[in-house]
Amino acid sequence: MSSTPSAIDELAASVAKPFEQAHAMPSSVYTSEKFLKAEIESVFGQDWFCAGRASSISEPGEYLTLELAGQPIMVVREKNGELKAQSNVCLHRMSTLLEGRGKTNSIVCPYHAWTYELNGQLRGAPAMEQNQSFCKKGLQLPSIRCEQWLGWIMVTLNDDAPSVATQLKEVSDMVADYQMEDYYESFFETHLWDTNWKVLAENFMESYHLPVCHRGTIGGQSKLEEMICPPGSKAFNYHTILKDDSLSIALAHPNNTRMQGERRRTTYLLAIYPSLLITLTPGYFWYLSLHPEGVGQVRIMFGGGMSKDFADDKEAQEHFNGLKTLLDDVNIEDRGCTEKVYKGLCSALAKPGPLSHLERPNYDFAHYLASKVSPN
Repeated sequence: MSSTPSAIDELAASVAKPFEQAHAMPSSVYTSEKFLKAEIESVFGQDWFCAGRASSISEPGEYLTLELAGQPIMVVREKNGELKAQSNVCLHRMSTLLEGRGKTNSIVCPYHAWTYELNGQLRGAPAMEQNQSFCKKGLQLPSIRCEQWLGWIMVTLNDDAPSVATQLKEVSDMVADYQMEDYYESFFETHLWDTNWKVLAENFMESYHLPVCHRGTIGGQSKLEEMICPPGSKAFNYHTILKDDSLSIALAHPNNTRMQGERRRTTYLLAIYPSLLITLTPGYFWYLSLHPEGVGQVRIMFGGGMSKDFADDKEAQEHFNGLKTLLDDVNIEDRGCTEKVYKGLCSALAKPGPLSHLERPNYDFAHYLASKVSPN
């Protein structure tokens, strides 16, 4: 039997050090297939996962789809206006049913046309009358837990997970004056990058890289001395930066009287575990929701929009169009940096170095992972 420590053991040893002596996570945590399997089972199979924004499926029949820990899921806006998350797998020959995002009056299997109501109840199945075991009554797509939190659609495969509102009450209180529940999603995209999901998550969690990785875009506006990185909590971490008036929609709208002082220009970078990453300003937001596609690829849901204060401001919409172009350029830079990191940590000579005080969120993220994927 090999005495080589597993990635789980190496991570446990790494997080045992106090923050003042902290290092980056061991490279095996990113490259080990066994560690990924443990993550799928104990992280993505157990915790709440962000499926998108509720405003993106606001009308009856609108839906979105995703895959979580190997389970295809659909989230549908029912006729009564409620959100319904359920299995996206037909009860007949187990084809997936819906794809992407869209709107429908019923759910029709693309394989044999078994048809379901929006709530998952089987409506009809052609040419089944000769099968004596078939009974349409009671056949319904399995439900999946779904909660709406500050405008986010959250789903979980764990029936025993504490509610999102309970786990994230501290976040709700901290950003209450932003009224994030009213932010409207105006764009949504999906991407696939050649890096480990944790590399991209950690890249978001720290702004230490901004002056260098983003020197072609936002790096010149990044002031390391103004970044505040407090200790994180069990379910999330965050840091804040202050924006200047070079981008007016990053600041509170003139009609916004609820926010005062520095709050009017404070940006929160929220990392909701495991992989919802939100940049929240008083005027706009953008987010990433990440899911691993093997150790070397990450599936990215990328969306964003504006606060209610700016929603009807024509000039702000023009500024936001410019912001979206900037975000696309920033993403190109982030992709280059994170794919280089993954390539480097796959090398035989890769060794994790010490963390800056500006990488406190990464340290807390490592503790979260270690608590979920513990040694046997």
